[in-house]
Amino acid sequence: MAMMGIAGATGFLSPSAIASSWGSGKDPYEIPEYGNVTLLHITDTHAQLLPVWWREPGTNIGTREQKEWGVTPHMVGDKKLEYYGIKAGTPEGYALSCMDFDTLAHKYGKIGGYAHIATLVKRYREQVGKKAILLDGGDAWQGSATSLWTKAEDMVGAQNLLKEDYFVGHWEFTYGADRVEYLLKHKLKAKFLSQNVFTIPWDEPVFDPYDIREVSGRKVAIIGQSFPFTPIANPAYFVPKWSFGIHPGHMQKMVDECRQKHKADIVVVLSHNGADVDKKMASQVNGIDIILGGHTHEIMGPRPVKINNTLIINTSTNGKFLARFDLDVGKGKLNGWRFNYLPIISNMIPEDHEMADYITKVRAPYAKKLAEPLAVTESLLYRRDNFNGTFDQILCDALREEMDCEAAFSPGFRWGYCKLPGETITMEDVMGQTAITYPQVTVTEYTGAELKNVMEQVADNLFNPNPYYIQGGDMIRVGNIQYTMNPGETIDKRITDLRVGGKMVQANKRYKVAGWGAMQKVEGTPVWDIFAKWLRSKKTVSANPRDLPVLTKNMTGNPGIAFPKEYDL
Repeated sequence: MAMMGIAGATGFLSPSAIASSWGSGKDPYEIPEYGNVTLLHITDTHAQLLPVWWREPGTNIGTREQKEWGVTPHMVGDKKLEYYGIKAGTPEGYALSCMDFDTLAHKYGKIGGYAHIATLVKRYREQVGKKAILLDGGDAWQGSATSLWTKAEDMVGAQNLLKEDYFVGHWEFTYGADRVEYLLKHKLKAKFLSQNVFTIPWDEPVFDPYDIREVSGRKVAIIGQSFPFTPIANPAYFVPKWSFGIHPGHMQKMVDECRQKHKADIVVVLSHNGADVDKKMASQVNGIDIILGGHTHEIMGPRPVKINNTLIINTSTNGKFLARFDLDVGKGKLNGWRFNYLPIISNMIPEDHEMADYITKVRAPYAKKLAEPLAVTESLLYRRDNFNGTFDQILCDALREEMDCEAAFSPGFRWGYCKLPGETITMEDVMGQTAITYPQVTVTEYTGAELKNVMEQVADNLFNPNPYYIQGGDMIRVGNIQYTMNPGETIDKRITDLRVGGKMVQANKRYKVAGWGAMQKVEGTPVWDIFAKWLRSKKTVSANPRDLPVLTKNMTGNPGIAFPKEYDL
């Protein structure tokens, strides 16, 4: 099994205690040293300084038309465990699957937490010394109240304590170009790289596209790839003078430049493309040895995916995993490698005291506000899924009731952690689902035809057979809207039997819909205020029933669907 950890880790639980908790008879965090370069990778922590609950998606559909049926990352639940030979109910099964999540969460505990990540990172550096390079795949500055209220400075402080070496971005850009440039220039110690961000209209690079690091007498090239659809998936007014894009041709030029001009022995891309985009880019660009991917919050493994000669991983979210590549780098080539996903199960990894003290200090001014109890959940609340997550369901219910609307939309964001049944939802939890820089709630009158068009456009973004047209996120979340979905169809044909409140939608009739996260500047109350108000009034909440689509029968047997009965399959 490729989930292991450090050897002789000072400050860890005793090897026998860890082995007992793990149930394997050995310390799962013991990794033998190998090669002359070690890459450590985290991504998409979404500003969660403390450990959280995080459930893997129960639905992550690939279609035959996408040629992704049964191909990682489009496998979930039991099918994923069976494919990789992982036993259900184990710590690995808990980390990699949505199955029996409530039970296993109570058994194994929360995941992530920067103080726990720091312990692991420090011990690996202690083991391999200057061979280690720590790379952050982005989406570190957004997703919590404290990051929003400090304009990301709390996260920059944590990154600096981790001593990160390289960084790329996505949600970082929603703080605005001026704020990003200030933090990168004056606060962050890691080097920010992006080969795919250019000035408008001069088409000049905004950031250094790559860096060459000499390790163990070998030249390691790191090329950065920030999220290519930033001004489309998020409001463009945050970065009005910057253009983005995938730019595979320019990536090829950068790879060639690293190898020919700088004589790089190995080329590593630190990417925030998303899993399927990385796979296509690897099929088009020659000379990339490894892509350390992010954005889609997926776990591509426990072993890397290989496209042509490029190894690709994607290292989950919320600090759930630390990835470790140990490389034998020769002159001009990669001779060999060892790979491990390290699940950050916080009960098994003690806090690093320096990081823990920092986190306590930086959160202190906000602690009372964050701790406000709002309501108790009677059901498991989660966001990550192709369709309505349970947290988004109650958020849609809140918007619809508080704004007196027939229906509600909520963006298909992938970030946002979980709450277990019986837990109290606090103000911090509300912010953990809503903390963005464009939070205003709006009420819009859509015709039935416009409702369908909005949903078709989002569905095409999710299920388009060309990965370069998949811009990230899951299906738009809906409140009091019912529909049938065929992911394998083409745009304008995926959604049928569209209803509001159980009644068939009429093309020319107007429907009052509440929503948030508008792409243009709007006035309105922040979504967290409306959500918190609703929760206070309810005291207890449940996400049942959910506004899930009925999936067409051609999805029967799809390994990206863990619970087919939810979709009438």
